[in-house]
Amino acid sequence: MSNVRVLPDDTHFNPELTNAGTKLVVVDFFATWCGPCRQIAPKFAEFGVAYPKALFLKVDVDQCPETAQGQGVTAMPTFIFYRNKVKIDMLRGADPAALEEKIKKWYQDDEEDGDGDTRVKGHMDMSSMISKAQCECLNESDDHPLAHALTTKGGFLESDCDEQLIINIGFNQAVKIHSMRFQAPEENGPKTVKIFINQPTTLDFDSADSMAPVQQLDLTPDDFKDGAIVPLKFVKFQNVQSATIFVKDNQTGAETTQIDYIGFLGSPVCTTNMGEFKRVAGKKGESH
Repeated sequence: MSNVRVLPDDTHFNPELTNAGTKLVVVDFFATWCGPCRQIAPKFAEFGVAYPKALFLKVDVDQCPETAQGQGVTAMPTFIFYRNKVKIDMLRGADPAALEEKIKKWYQDDEEDGDGDTRVKGHMDMSSMISKAQCECLNESDDHPLAHALTTKGGFLESDCDEQLIINIGFNQAVKIHSMRFQAPEENGPKTVKIFINQPTTLDFDSADSMAPVQQLDLTPDDFKDGAIVPLKFVKFQNVQSATIFVKDNQTGAETTQIDYIGFLGSPVCTTNMGEFKRVAGKKGESH
């Protein structure tokens, strides 16, 4: 059954976003007189079946003019993606392949966190906001690099020469970090972890050891259990472009440290808010 709802008027939009919570919401802003809108409508309905953990909404811009204007819609069709009532992406035009690509990009958060235990109300898993090109790890094993710990699909990160690691994580937009997740073995999982943010250059081990962090974590094996959340001092992580994680030692003093998964929960700052885009010319319904 297709998970697509058609909103009859403006009063239904905000309640639908609120009720969706952390679920991905994909909204099709369309017009009945718009040819491309009619062409892509069957595919949008198919996506509602193919991605059942997301909510798909259809908003007729003529029936819901205040909603369309408030969300910065100036041409149809426009697809806007939300989570926690926050805009996270946008697509203009009737391109089914591009639309499904964006759905997959944001839907993976729901797939990877399907057990529900890793959810934090008002926040999302931010794996899709990590810029892999801006990530690096010092003292990683060639056979077990950082990339293996940025996904739950298998593999792990392991240190090379000793137990210490410096992990640099870059985000593709400014984010607020609420908490972290660690999955690791009890024997050689990380223990003392120092977190720094927005460092202009990569820290070396001496600097990381001597500098005062934004926050230090003293992890225990309980923090590695399925569904465990390690809270951060949220007020100190309000505008993060990058995070540097210094793993000083591990649980038992083992020769190397292993991390099966490292993740972040939070939300985008949304410094570029698509809802704040202004109409530049023409009347409602006209393409630009």
